[in-house]
Amino acid sequence: MSTHARPLADRLAAASDAQLERMLRERGVRPDAGWTDFFDAAEALLEPASIERALAALTLVEARAVRAAAIAEAPVELGDAGMGLLDQDGRVLPPVRALVEARDELPDADGAEPARASADDSARAAERAFATVGGLAELLLAARSAPLSLVATGALSATEKRRLPHGGELDELRDLAELTGLARRVDRELRLTADAEDWLDASFPDRWTMVATGLRDALPHGVAQDAAADWPLAYPWDPHWPGRAERLRTLAWRIGVLAGGDGVWPVPEWGLPLHTAERFDSAALQALLPSEVDRIFLQNDLSAIAPGPLHPLLDNRLRAMTEHDAAQASSYRFTAESVARALVEGDTAEGILSFLSDISLTGVPQPLEYLVGQTAARHGLVRVRPNSDGITTVTSGDPHLLDAMEIDRNLRPLGLIREGDRLITRVGAEAVAWALADARYPATLIDASGRSVAAGRARIAVDAPADDGRYAALIARLRASHGPDADAAWLDRELEAAVRAKAVLLVEVAMPDGSLRELALEAAGLGGGRLRGRDRAADVERTLPVRSIVSVRVVQD
Repeated sequence: MSTHARPLADRLAAASDAQLERMLRERGVRPDAGWTDFFDAAEALLEPASIERALAALTLVEARAVRAAAIAEAPVELGDAGMGLLDQDGRVLPPVRALVEARDELPDADGAEPARASADDSARAAERAFATVGGLAELLLAARSAPLSLVATGALSATEKRRLPHGGELDELRDLAELTGLARRVDRELRLTADAEDWLDASFPDRWTMVATGLRDALPHGVAQDAAADWPLAYPWDPHWPGRAERLRTLAWRIGVLAGGDGVWPVPEWGLPLHTAERFDSAALQALLPSEVDRIFLQNDLSAIAPGPLHPLLDNRLRAMTEHDAAQASSYRFTAESVARALVEGDTAEGILSFLSDISLTGVPQPLEYLVGQTAARHGLVRVRPNSDGITTVTSGDPHLLDAMEIDRNLRPLGLIREGDRLITRVGAEAVAWALADARYPATLIDASGRSVAAGRARIAVDAPADDGRYAALIARLRASHGPDADAAWLDRELEAAVRAKAVLLVEVAMPDGSLRELALEAAGLGGGRLRGRDRAADVERTLPVRSIVSVRVVQD
């Protein structure tokens, strides 16, 4: 048993719940750890593997301070980061010192502020930021239509990478979406969060500001609070940090808050708040980019062309009623299927034509009016209704459509069963409506009263449960076990450990006359409130009441 465990246990008991929770999280302690008291906690925290995890969380500045203090056996100030590493006087605990002194020398902190980006670097950073925000929007819009499948490592599946644009950058865009809270992994799927819906409707400046701020908030404090930090060296005792640092710096470079590359990372004007609490200002960034437009050209070949970057709110609605090629960002094409998709989502022929008339510089061509009208006329021939018993009913005034759906191989996953003049399934009504629409059936979702309603396709990830209270039960158990008899509990633990190790103890015993006597005992057994052992001096077996033992210490042979 470590002689340093008892004072550490006392320090843990005196710490606040918030301090304990931060320390437990940093050490990677499982919330269901089987500790019964602070002595268990202290012993576990002094194990080499646990100390290594604490050292890995130290920044370069903190690590240099700890190493210097360990070598000089001098006190050092670490704040909450010192819990479990330092004693009550601020000196490095011997088990920690042994691990620190065995490490290589640490590099000197550079201390130089990052260079300001040149005009050319800033221009390239602006173009890169614009492309990254656009690529992120493409990814999120794809996830809104249907959650994106992930492999076990969290990367996008090969199928998703083949069908989505920006193939080589997709995993970086996914990282960015997750770090900034716009998407979340749920059961090997990437789903949008509620914040993503607002982000998709925002203009480029707001989109960029939200992403830049989210990335800054996700940076570890060793990087976020030090503009001069060399990112790969910010946590020198964390073996996994260099790879993570490179990933984070690449994301910062992607969104344009860092410029340059190849080991040189100057900062453009709009990236300066990366290491401060100031708000990002995109004005200088916007000045280098084309302005968003709010008008399009509608053409007789059922295509639409935007003369520049279309405002996201308009772009999102236009995408809902067209086929869009991400490789040609300003080009859209209307088809019967794309218009039907908009109708399933709750739009109407009148709403579509009114929207197009408002944003078109060339009016609405007759072929497009005809396409919208004809598609709307067919829409609703197949009606999908949810029932209170969990059954979804599919009906149609055209029996041939029901016959076709019943034998359609593409619809087999729905499990449609014929029941008189309708088809039934236990699949949810919204999923059925979308499956039918994707299979090019003129389906519409209706409610119990027969009114047409929108079929929402996006599956929003619910907010992740806060982990602030995950250690509450463990901390409460430790607190409950700590009371005025802590000294007696610690003595019992020392004696139990000595008996297991068959150690020789110097035992200080309170005699009936009030005097103290010291005995050297070879610990042999403990039970019934008594310690048994051989007295080395008298060579006799002794049994001592534990309540009479004032202190013990192990004799090193």
